[in-house]
Amino acid sequence: MPDRRTLLRAACGAFALPPWPTRATGEDEAVAALRAGGTVAAFRHALAPGTLDPPGFRLGDCGTQRNLDDTGRAQARRLGAWFTARGLVPRAVRSSPWCRCLETARLAFGERVEAWDALGSLREGDPAAQVAALRAALARLAPGGFEVWVSHQFTLSALAGTGTASGEGLVLAGRPDGAAPALRARLPPP
Repeated sequence: MPDRRTLLRAACGAFALPPWPTRATGEDEAVAALRAGGTVAAFRHALAPGTLDPPGFRLGDCGTQRNLDDTGRAQARRLGAWFTARGLVPRAVRSSPWCRCLETARLAFGERVEAWDALGSLREGDPAAQVAALRAALARLAPGGFEVWVSHQFTLSALAGTGTASGEGLVLAGRPDGAAPALRARLPPP
């Protein structure tokens, strides 16, 4: 597994790269992949203006973090409405413990959100361990259901090798060998 610097360099480099080309980029492909199951809809949190968290932020204190604004909250609600309109119900909703991610997940999918450290910001954790945990969880997903994960730009870039806009989703399928997940579809920000 690459070291922390290698993962962060790769994540930062994803900002300059165009999105990965994929055959499944439309809504129909995303819905089909989610219904088939064994996938995750991994979203970057909705719009939270600014860059990074302010100095002195504390994970359990939302007042010290960068948070969603009204536009981001509306975006999160539209995300949930998109799933509801298509009758797509995730088996589980997991989120980074950062407030902007938890709020995105709760506004979109209700209160049944599980905070999961592996989805946290790579800037504050152990990037190699986090990516390994995410890939292992993806590899264990069974057909017939899907999960929703809400995370951060750097974390999703390290996991999937591609950048995401605020509120954008990647439909990912795991690989049994723990390699980078297969990108089944992209869901544009709502």
